[in-house]
Amino acid sequence: MNNTRCGYIAIVGRPNVGKSTLLNSIMDQKISITSKKPQTTRHQLLGIKTRDQVQFLYVDTPGIHANEKKAINRYMNRNARSVIRDVDAVIFVVDRGSWNKEDELVAEALQGHSGQLIIAVNKFDLLESKNKLLPVLEILQKRFPEAEIVPVSALTAENIELLENLIAERIPYSEFYFPDDQITDRSERFMVAEIIREKLMRQLGDEVPYSASIQIDRFERTSKIVHIDATIFVEREGQKSILIGSGGSKLKRIGSDARIDIERLLDRKIMLTNWVKVKSGWSDSERALKSLGYDPV
Repeated sequence: MNNTRCGYIAIVGRPNVGKSTLLNSIMDQKISITSKKPQTTRHQLLGIKTRDQVQFLYVDTPGIHANEKKAINRYMNRNARSVIRDVDAVIFVVDRGSWNKEDELVAEALQGHSGQLIIAVNKFDLLESKNKLLPVLEILQKRFPEAEIVPVSALTAENIELLENLIAERIPYSEFYFPDDQITDRSERFMVAEIIREKLMRQLGDEVPYSASIQIDRFERTSKIVHIDATIFVEREGQKSILIGSGGSKLKRIGSDARIDIERLLDRKIMLTNWVKVKSGWSDSERALKSLGYDPV
C-alpha cells in the first residue's frame, strides 16, 4: 500500500480576506502577490509543499465577488468556481468579524463540492478577546456541520501547523505528483509579471491597478544577468500618465521595488525595463484577455 499522501487543496473566499497571505504563510515563503486592494489575485496559482510523507498542492484562487460588469471579473469568478469542483479539499477563508453577500456567494459555490471542507477563520489575532470568536464559530458550525473550523492568523502564522495537520489527514493516499523540491507550477516569466503587478497595485490609487495588465516581452539569461522587458497595458491615456508619473518617477519606483523581489526570486542580477502602452477596453474583451495570458476557464 502507498504510504504517501498527495492532494489538491483549493483556498477560496471573498476578495481581500487573506487567501494569498495564507498561502504564503503555509509555504513559509512568498509565491503569491498580495496587497490591501481586493481582487489582487487574478489567476490560479499552485503552491507545492512536500512535508515528510505528504505533498500538499495548494491552489490560490481569485476572490469570488458580486461585481461581474467586465470580462475580467467574470473570468476571475469562473476561475475560482472551476477549482472547487476538482479538488480533494477546500479551505474556505472567512474574516473573524464579518460575513457579507460575497461570503454567501462562496458558500453557494461550495454546494457543488463533494470533498473535505475546512473553514479558516482568519485574523483572529486582531480580536481583543478570543471569547468574541465563540459566537462566530457557533454560527459557522451550524451552517457547515460537516466542516472542520480553525481560527488562524495568516499574518502571524498562528495555528497554521494545526491547519496543515488537518489537511494532511483529509487528502488521499497517492504518489507525489511533483518533485519534492518544486514549489509552484508557474513559470519564472509568470512570477515576474505578477511581482511587477503587485508593486503597481501597492503604489497606485484605486483606478489604475484594476485597468493594468503585464506582458513579459523579453526574458533573456546571460552568464551574469537576466534581461527583462515588460509592457504594462492600461486602458486610457490618463491612466498611462498617472502610472508613469512626473518625469517618470512613479514608473521608476515601481520598477525599483519590483527589481528587488525579482532578483530574490531568480537569485541573479536583473536588468528590468518597463514600458506603458494603452490597450483600450482590454479588461472587457474575452479576446484581449486571452492574448494577455488569461487562459479560458
